[in-house]
Amino acid sequence: MNKKKTIFISTAIPYVNAAPHIGHALEFVQADTLARYQRLIGNDVYFLSGTDDNALKNVLKAEEAGEDIKEYIARHTKLFEELLHKLNISNDDFIRTSVDERHIRGAQKLWQSFKPEDIIKKTYKGFYCVGCEEFKTVKELMDGRCPEHPNVALEEVEEENYFFKLGNYSQQLEHIIVSNVIRITPRSRKNEVLAFIRGGLEDLSISRSVARARGWGVPVPGDPSQVQYVWVDALSNYITALGYADDSERYKKYWNNESIKIHIIGKGITRFHAIYWPAFLLSAGIPLPSDEVVHGYITSGGQKMSKSIGNVIDPFSIVDEYGIDALRYFLARHVHPFEDSDFTMEKFKEIYNANLANGLGNLAARVMQLAESNLDKPVFEGGETFVFAYSPQIRDAMQSYDLNAVMDNIWAAVSEIDQSIQKDEPFKVVKEDKQRGAEMIVKMVKHLAWIAKAIEPFMPETSATILAAVLANKKPANLFPRKE
Repeated sequence: MNKKKTIFISTAIPYVNAAPHIGHALEFVQADTLARYQRLIGNDVYFLSGTDDNALKNVLKAEEAGEDIKEYIARHTKLFEELLHKLNISNDDFIRTSVDERHIRGAQKLWQSFKPEDIIKKTYKGFYCVGCEEFKTVKELMDGRCPEHPNVALEEVEEENYFFKLGNYSQQLEHIIVSNVIRITPRSRKNEVLAFIRGGLEDLSISRSVARARGWGVPVPGDPSQVQYVWVDALSNYITALGYADDSERYKKYWNNESIKIHIIGKGITRFHAIYWPAFLLSAGIPLPSDEVVHGYITSGGQKMSKSIGNVIDPFSIVDEYGIDALRYFLARHVHPFEDSDFTMEKFKEIYNANLANGLGNLAARVMQLAESNLDKPVFEGGETFVFAYSPQIRDAMQSYDLNAVMDNIWAAVSEIDQSIQKDEPFKVVKEDKQRGAEMIVKMVKHLAWIAKAIEPFMPETSATILAAVLANKKPANLFPRKE
């Protein structure tokens, strides 16, 4: 018997300078699918999400809106919490970095745990990208602009800050990445991280003046003139939420012991998670994460989503029109787990009708109508038991975080039953030979039950509805009404 594993899973904590979009929904669904899968196979999971409240961009957006920063952040944070609820995300915890006392104390404890030789205070002059919340070196720029935020003007800043000597950990970080102590998926992101390390690690500014931060952020211990650089503060949320400040039992269980620790993140913040975060942990003597799973961006009609272009995709409206599991299905199967993918409502509607309305929804209705009309009792009654297990192919794909491959495998089973109905015509056979026809229908119901259980991590409501229909031997209500 396999030993139960202890697993920590996190999303990144998004900035709250605007309403959430479809890209946030992608990350939430990916992390939730993994958490639900691990629970389904019997592991002990702690799943964390939250918001990054202390970014300068949040402050600037609040000023632009003429709104109190606390009220602005609270209003936008509520939208992210609502999206988690809207998408049926099963997170165990939600942390806000501006108001959670456990976070503020934990972030300060982490700072105080850094080795003294890793910290230096000096005056620095450089170009700051508010979009990335990071100073940029000349070699990182493209035509004098940040490649991640080419439309955001860089700010030239000169001030005295604390710096973290990343170079102290160059060799150690390279070994950690090469040897998969921290496994970065996909390999292309791993190669990017290694190239950055091998290009030389410069000192990292890890504080900001209180004046430039507008007094907003986690104070640097012992220096009232400085607040922590937002990425020091933000990255620490993964342990502060677990009770790092108090060395709690939860922290010991899900981080400090032999647990598997998985971060689900977007490609734009790979360096922060795969270089800066491990370096901070090494300096503080804290265990490293196990996995960094990096997804791409969702473009809209071939372009990066932008309010000015008017192509931002709202996940709330999609759920309102098509349902929770329709969006979860699309994000899991038709958005690449690691590379950029394009999203249009035309494509979404086409896939919804083909694969859900005419596919799984129609199949569940046909099979259970046959069962209700021709079986004397539910299949799983009177000694019948439902034993569920994933195929080795699905387990391997989940181990590689390839959600597309998992869903393709499950949908192959959907197609198999559908083809079987067309070929074997159980609706005709049962009229000519009731026992033989009933045996065919029972087999189909069992396959349908397996599909329902297999999609539980991806489409939990649909899974529960189909399984309830199987147990009651009743045709379910229309799962996915066709959209014209």
